[in-house]
Amino acid sequence: MIRVAAVGDIHLGPDSAGLLRPAFDTLGARADLLLLAGDLTRHGTAQEARVVAGEVASLPVPVVAVLGNHDYQSDQQEAVVQELTDAGVHVLEGDGVVLDLGGTKVGVAGTKGFGGGFAGRSGSEFGEPQMKAFMRYSRTCAESLARALCELDEAGSTLRIALTHYAPVPDTLAGEPPEIYPFLGSYHLAEAIDSAGADLAVHGHAHLGTEHGMTAGGVHVRNVAMAVIDRAYAIYHLTPNGSDAHRYAHAAGPPPPAP
Repeated sequence: MIRVAAVGDIHLGPDSAGLLRPAFDTLGARADLLLLAGDLTRHGTAQEARVVAGEVASLPVPVVAVLGNHDYQSDQQEAVVQELTDAGVHVLEGDGVVLDLGGTKVGVAGTKGFGGGFAGRSGSEFGEPQMKAFMRYSRTCAESLARALCELDEAGSTLRIALTHYAPVPDTLAGEPPEIYPFLGSYHLAEAIDSAGADLAVHGHAHLGTEHGMTAGGVHVRNVAMAVIDRAYAIYHLTPNGSDAHRYAHAAGPPPPAP
């Protein structure tokens, strides 16, 4: 059994140093890896990223992350990635990483993703160049996720996880105003996950959303925005059963940190 800890939208800043570290220090006894589903900072500065790096440096489990929209706000996303990478975090964007966790090869493919909407209520690459560019970027992110998942399969991963910031399905957006769904995720991501295959999909971004969802192809989707899971991290169990199917279960993590 692989124990996957995950959280997103932690939005750390200069005054947040040490806020999550006590909870993260418990991961060695609770989980096999930690996924960070974007919006790790408030305004996407290198200074804020340095705080995030301090919270996750030298943890007893591997850490894999994608960036979120907040992490792009100050146009310092490359510096944000560097701070996290220097702390040992695997930061993904259109690529993946294979981890050997107790003899089980677990692959994580990641992209920030983008908006665009969902079946019947989505944008299209038609009309003004601005709309074409918006939807083309959403599709390109999804295509890179599909490629990364396929590469994980080719690398012999026993379990595959899709990690994004934007939502792949509308299920986990329930609670958010429907008018902003197109800015919270895209059906392109779900199509990529279903076409390439995954055992679990994890995202953040929707603070007022719902934790549990599923793609049309039957892949479990979890919204791990901290405001949704209401704890420092959630833990999900993935168990290979010797075939292409995997049993999925859920276990609670520690309570959220005090503000």
